[in-house]
Amino acid sequence: MANPHDNLTLQMLDWLQQRPHSYSEVMEVWRSSCPRLAIWEDACADGLIASEEGASGRILVSEKGRRLLQSAGGRH
Repeated sequence: MANPHDNLTLQMLDWLQQRPHSYSEVMEVWRSSCPRLAIWEDACADGLIASEEGASGRILVSEKGRRLLQSAGGRH
């Protein structure tokens, strides 16, 4: 069985690619206080996320994140 954390990371990256999302929207959906499910924080640390400058900037999937999604076979 695949790691649930990895599956959630792929799900978040796929969600981010579907349409532009603001930082506040991403935090509302993906921020967690559970140290075992730090999907957002780990994706940022792993370089899978990019963002536009400013508080109202959009959150984007980085080139590294797009490669990960592609290697995983698309939507999750």
